[in-house]
Amino acid sequence: MEELLEILSEVKPGVDFETEKELVDSGILDSMTIIQLVARLTDEYDIEITPMELVPENFNSAEAIYAMIQRLED
Repeated sequence: MEELLEILSEVKPGVDFETEKELVDSGILDSMTIIQLVARLTDEYDIEITPMELVPENFNSAEAIYAMIQRLED
């Protein structure tokens, strides 16, 4: 989870990713930022994030992103 928080902070500095629960719904993560994030996650975690995974529920919080990563690693 720490590695994910570092990646999130690099992609979108200045956001408290540990407490924010509406990253997509509040517009903190927009489509371009999500594309950057997906590219980083794909490289760092060696996973494939399919278009089916690109739903707000998977990106609204660091916990949701981490849960998606764990699911895709299995």
